[in-house]
Amino acid sequence: MRKLTYLAVFETDESPGISVYFPDIPGCISCGDDFDHALQMAKEALSLHIYGMEKDGETPPPRTDKIPEIVSGNLIVPVSVYPDIVKDEINNHREKTTVTIPHWLKEVAEAEGINYSRLLETAIKETLGIAS
Repeated sequence: MRKLTYLAVFETDESPGISVYFPDIPGCISCGDDFDHALQMAKEALSLHIYGMEKDGETPPPRTDKIPEIVSGNLIVPVSVYPDIVKDEINNHREKTTVTIPHWLKEVAEAEGINYSRLLETAIKETLGIAS
């Protein structure tokens, strides 16, 4: 299982909460109410950012071991994510789709206990030649 780890900077300032950014992943930022919440949100942000990059055909940058400048009150924490698990979760998330069929066909299908979702999924896979 692929695991990626990047250094995250947890910043505190006068405002409530904690901001998080990843020096090696420009644009990947998050925040949280306290450290535990900020860590959870940082993992989610990093996971989704990497998912988006890979979906766009980009390769996540390598982690540098350069430690960012430490400002008083800030923490530098390694954050690990498992991109393949996130990809599987997102890709296999069920989506609601509306379809239109004749009323008489709907009545017959319901009387027979047809599961529309399963039937549609199976039909689409067969049409596209995708093995179940």
